[in-house]
Amino acid sequence: MTRLKTWIRALERHLFDDQAICSEDKAVRDASWVHFRLFELFVAAWAIAYAWTWGLYTFKSSVVILELGVANYLPVERLFGMPSMVIAAIVTLGIAASITRLSRWGYLIAMIALHLQYVVRFSQGEIPHSSNLIGFALLALAVGFATHKDPIAQVRFSWGFLWFFVGLGYTSAAISKLVGTGVTWIEGQHLVLWIHEKAIDYASMTGTWSPNILQAAILESVWVGTLSLFIGWFTEAIGVLMWFRRLRPYVILVTIGMHFGITWTMNIVFIAFEMQLFLTGFPWAEWAAMAKRRIYPSIPVKEADA
Repeated sequence: MTRLKTWIRALERHLFDDQAICSEDKAVRDASWVHFRLFELFVAAWAIAYAWTWGLYTFKSSVVILELGVANYLPVERLFGMPSMVIAAIVTLGIAASITRLSRWGYLIAMIALHLQYVVRFSQGEIPHSSNLIGFALLALAVGFATHKDPIAQVRFSWGFLWFFVGLGYTSAAISKLVGTGVTWIEGQHLVLWIHEKAIDYASMTGTWSPNILQAAILESVWVGTLSLFIGWFTEAIGVLMWFRRLRPYVILVTIGMHFGITWTMNIVFIAFEMQLFLTGFPWAEWAAMAKRRIYPSIPVKEADA
């Protein structure tokens, strides 16, 4: 039990204490505030865009095709049409209230409304996960602002919460593949099949399809496909290493590479994922402070003791 508590405390320190906002370097702290505000704006833009895009999609819907999550308990068909526009407006107003610091409950209201909008939208068919990281980010802001009044505590909790669940999410994805298919998931023949399936989709839209260099190599050699799938699976499996700030940039770099690999092999684009990982996965505050110090060498590394 003592060892477990020690491990939990160490993890808590890595996630919540080892952050730029906690630095003794004032330049780093100042840059971390700018970084966090940019992160908020990024999440706000994507969340609002999703809310209105999904709302417009279901504006003319009338029948539930796929009951998803709370759709099993709520009559979501009543939220088609104008109610979907109202939900999008609630998301927008909630985000605006918190990002302008008028209310620390706005993100929570926006999160609940956006989740409801997600359920309404994807009651119409296949469920994607392209918006998952934005959802995690908005949830982190929602819980962080709702449970903390101190601005520094809000930042610390939001970052720590985000990286805990993003890292856990990637590792969970790797485990789920093994649970569903076993170790044979990485067989290259699976990737060959998926490439052909996506080729049919692409050809149906454009009238033509030709493999790129990577796709051609996989189609010619099952072993290349097996290696590609193993690299992707291994990258997901080490997702929990994002919990540690010193390892995070390296894990994020290979994770972004994995998403580009998925795009090149199966034409599945993860724009929001890649942008969010790029924005949040690197020590931008420290780098900004270093750049500023090179321009203004007189800036002290640490504040003088009072």
